[in-house]
Amino acid sequence: MSKVPTAPSPATWADFYGPNLGYVLEWYDRYTRDPDSVDPETRALFDRLGPPPVGEIIAPGEAKRTAADRPTIDPGVITKLTAATRLISNIRIYGHLEARIYPLGDERPAVPFLRPEAYGITENDLATLPASWVLPEDPADARTALDVVRALRRRYTGPIAYEFAHVFREEERRWLQAQVESGAFLAPKPPEEQKRLLRRLIEVEEFETFLHKTFVGQKRFSIEGVDMLVPMVDAVIRGAARFGARQVFIGMAHRGRLNVLAHVLDKPYAKIFAEFHASPNKDLVPSEGSMGINYGWTGDVRYHLGARHEDETVHLRLTLANNPSHLEFVNPVVGGFTRAAQEDRSRPGLPGQDLDGAWALLIHGDAAFPGEGVVAETLNLSGLAGYRTGGTLHIITNNLLGFTTERADDRSTRYASDLAKGFEIPVVHVNADEPEACLAAVELAVEYRQRFHKDFLIDLVGYRRWGHNESDDPAMTQPVLYSKINAHPSVGNLYGHRLADAGTIRSEEARQMREEVQEHLRRAYAEVTSESVHPDIPDPGGKDPELPENTGVPEERLAIINEALTAYPEGFRVYPKVDRILKRRQSHFREGGGIDWGQAEALALGSILLDGVPIRISGQDTQRGTFGHRLAVLHDLQTGEPFVPLQHLPESRVSFAIYNSPLTETAVMGFEYGYSVQAPETLVIWEAQFGDFANVGQVIFDQFLASGRAKWGQTSGMVVLLPHGYEGQGPEHSSARLERFLQLSAEHNWTVANPTTSAQYFHLLRLQAWRLQHAPRPLVVLTPKSLLRHPRAASEKAEFTSGRFQPVLDDPRRDISRSAIKRVLLCSGKISVDLFAALEKDPEAGGSLGVVRVEQLYPFPKEELSRILAGYPGAEEVVWVQEEPRNMGAWAYVAPRMLALLPPGQALKYVGRPERSSPAEGLADAHGATQAKIVQQALQH
Repeated sequence: MSKVPTAPSPATWADFYGPNLGYVLEWYDRYTRDPDSVDPETRALFDRLGPPPVGEIIAPGEAKRTAADRPTIDPGVITKLTAATRLISNIRIYGHLEARIYPLGDERPAVPFLRPEAYGITENDLATLPASWVLPEDPADARTALDVVRALRRRYTGPIAYEFAHVFREEERRWLQAQVESGAFLAPKPPEEQKRLLRRLIEVEEFETFLHKTFVGQKRFSIEGVDMLVPMVDAVIRGAARFGARQVFIGMAHRGRLNVLAHVLDKPYAKIFAEFHASPNKDLVPSEGSMGINYGWTGDVRYHLGARHEDETVHLRLTLANNPSHLEFVNPVVGGFTRAAQEDRSRPGLPGQDLDGAWALLIHGDAAFPGEGVVAETLNLSGLAGYRTGGTLHIITNNLLGFTTERADDRSTRYASDLAKGFEIPVVHVNADEPEACLAAVELAVEYRQRFHKDFLIDLVGYRRWGHNESDDPAMTQPVLYSKINAHPSVGNLYGHRLADAGTIRSEEARQMREEVQEHLRRAYAEVTSESVHPDIPDPGGKDPELPENTGVPEERLAIINEALTAYPEGFRVYPKVDRILKRRQSHFREGGGIDWGQAEALALGSILLDGVPIRISGQDTQRGTFGHRLAVLHDLQTGEPFVPLQHLPESRVSFAIYNSPLTETAVMGFEYGYSVQAPETLVIWEAQFGDFANVGQVIFDQFLASGRAKWGQTSGMVVLLPHGYEGQGPEHSSARLERFLQLSAEHNWTVANPTTSAQYFHLLRLQAWRLQHAPRPLVVLTPKSLLRHPRAASEKAEFTSGRFQPVLDDPRRDISRSAIKRVLLCSGKISVDLFAALEKDPEAGGSLGVVRVEQLYPFPKEELSRILAGYPGAEEVVWVQEEPRNMGAWAYVAPRMLALLPPGQALKYVGRPERSSPAEGLADAHGATQAKIVQQALQH
């Protein structure tokens, strides 16, 4: 049962006024009709204080009335006041339903509950109520409740519509309400500012018109219909600069991208025209991104390309992120850029973060925003400690259409922006044909972001003048809509006429602006000839420079690191099982014994930090490690307080951060990729909970990690850890899908490794840290599960103090004669342990078999393999052994390379699972039998 809100002084009504007054009166009316209809506490309040004296319930600051002039309460007044309060509340919450936000006509439904009649009152009734009774902070010119209602209707149902009732923090909601109702952001712009805005709109429009006429039918994904996007982005940049930002990162898909490049990133018109000029006939190019349209000028189509620009007018750097056709997948990448730019990694412990130093702006499509799941994943990052960037500004360029798909088939919500409401993000809808309203929306967004450091979304409601691309005829599927669009004037023309009608400009001024812009475009085009176009293809990178001979760490230094990583503060109570592991790591290092995978990783990370390389790690359950092997964050047994040993290394000068990520792969992986690009000096690691979970982030692998360097010249040294190995855990917890990474391998785009010992992993990480400074490229590591603590995967201390990562490991057995070996078993990963275990049980068979481990699969270690296989002069056959099915794993990749490598007469055979549609068996018994069969076949002659 609801009850009346209690005021700080419960013995008086003086603290109730405005909407609270209406609420009290409504409950008193219920009380007079049926005392049992209210809760006992409220009933006792009314019993004690009697009726709320309307004449004395006044706004703060008003003079109190005396008992002599206090009016007698009229039940009719209570009814009117209650109704007025409800009406005002609903105008605030639902006024957007009647707002004038659609440029092409009135699509607003009738909303009866935004009318007084719905509450049993009239405008005359409202005129009898003082303004202060319904709105304590009433507008200065409001005398009655009717004045208040009319003023609020103007605010909430105009060309800007507001949705923030879903924002639960009252401080934010009250601030937003005050800004809207004060009209502070809606003040008319000064004439000079209006003229600058008009010129900007003319530049935007004439650029598109020139492209449309000059490069007939070529795709450009025109901005026309949401032309105000460019001035709005300008306003965001000015606002960010005003609050001290040094960088602004922008992510957007294709629509309007060329215009943003030209007018925000200051990409010269001539360069854009040259890219069009080099393109072949569109009829020969059936789809965007084909090799035909790429050939001759760049690694990607022009409307995917990003840029950087130093804006001297506001003294900050602008970055427009490269973005493939996968639309919204750039969102987390921009988040990673921004976080990296905000952080100071030059000191130990967690990086320092300046939320105002860098801002993120994401520009979405109205179909993609609710349609692509990565949007929700990225929004979920906005408030999390490891991913927060202090508030992203979002603009939906709302065409009312997705390619040819109507809104009714596009989403299940009223607005394209409704997804954001689930994350308490304020939403503003604004008419794209109302330029000054659009800028007002940006000013509100900028102020909110600065004040509360949270996301804000603007739904820029416009239209799309042409088809999805300019070779498409949209009237085939939307004839009625496009009959309206074809008859609709541009926003530049509309605004120009408005300023002329107001006397701000003369009509010839707008015409002169157009002529000047057109002349600028003509001059830029005149600079472009086919001979002047030079290919701008990023170098995808060649081989590594000469690798270091030794990535070992002196024993004394390792000892210091190990002591620091196995210690914790006095009084800190560690979970007993964890304490035993830490003590074991101490004794194994001091007294000898195998150093397992988790300890080797900790030593590698500690040594990398002491070398001056910052580290950032994230992933699901990464702080502990999915399999309890990492233990990078200790927790006090009684208080739960964390302690991170890697943040307390003696002599460390750089930061270390490790975060448990939300249950997502795509957004987090995209975020870490963006971070690694923006902070190239940092070792950035993402770990999958199980390797096959990387499936969910395949777009990030395909479109960014594997190909970003070739397409855009964008380098990353990100590390991806994918637990992999067949232990009977079923189809979803066995394979990291090695075959997919090998299929994506080319042009030395990354390294793919499957190390089998802890020392190999140690050196691999240290080599990757070295590469960051010399030849950065991503590293994909298939990491173990059952081998994490397996004695065969552990390494002795001496293996960490010298040497380096070996792409191929020869058979380590010393009691075999290599000249007697008839069969060489070639393998990668965990299956090698099963083979060595079987050979130990059958020494006779082991004498004629050699086992060679391929630890690095890409780049393929041709020279190392040739050298090692040459050491088996009597070998008649080489057998590739793998756990994965024949159509998966490394076989399809290895086979042609080995056939080219082996001498004539030496056979190449396959042992492993047959071709399957699923990567592994779901039954433990079936797994055991299959695994045993693979080993048996490998050992047979």
